[in-house]
Amino acid sequence: MTDSHPDEEDDMTLTTMALGRMTLLKQAGLVLGGTAVLAIASQVSVPFFPVPMTLQTLAVLMVGLTLGARLGAITVLVWLGQAMLGAPVLANFANGAAFAGPTAGFLVGFVGLAFLAGLATDRGITGPVKLSLVTLAASALLYVPGLAWPLGVAQVAGIDAGWTTLDFGTVVQGFMAPFLIGDAVKAILAALIVAGAANALRNRQA
Repeated sequence: MTDSHPDEEDDMTLTTMALGRMTLLKQAGLVLGGTAVLAIASQVSVPFFPVPMTLQTLAVLMVGLTLGARLGAITVLVWLGQAMLGAPVLANFANGAAFAGPTAGFLVGFVGLAFLAGLATDRGITGPVKLSLVTLAASALLYVPGLAWPLGVAQVAGIDAGWTTLDFGTVVQGFMAPFLIGDAVKAILAALIVAGAANALRNRQA
């Protein structure tokens, strides 16, 4: 008889494939490592058209895909918590003050992005095509909270700024349209990296 916790997930993420059953110590280490990856990737900007492409969203997807839904979402929450405590871990070395800015909806949405990406690998989806479809869909859904924030949620939260009175077309042009191609590239790249790594691990364990 094996000794397991009833709430423990029996997933197929890269971490469980590589490290075996997760202990609390392993999970804590992975969360801290994941927040470090998120903090570093948030500062990296790659020249791209029509706007430079940061690696922040790519890192969030990778955290979800490799750690799974539960641990991936926890990692993103801890990273955002570090920002709230004043650590400059967000893009452009921003901290919790960004939660009062125009991109706060995307920051909150990152938790859901990591969770949705992790659900796929939790369920054993590691093929490049299916995983790419998942990451593309999850990345598209990120725009729901991302656009909802400047379109009205921020005002309800008591934030009064010029960007809270923009119309829908302006918000889409400023917060969505320039980033669609880059986000699609990052979504597919994350899926291909994880699919390749999962295949390599299976071959090694065969």
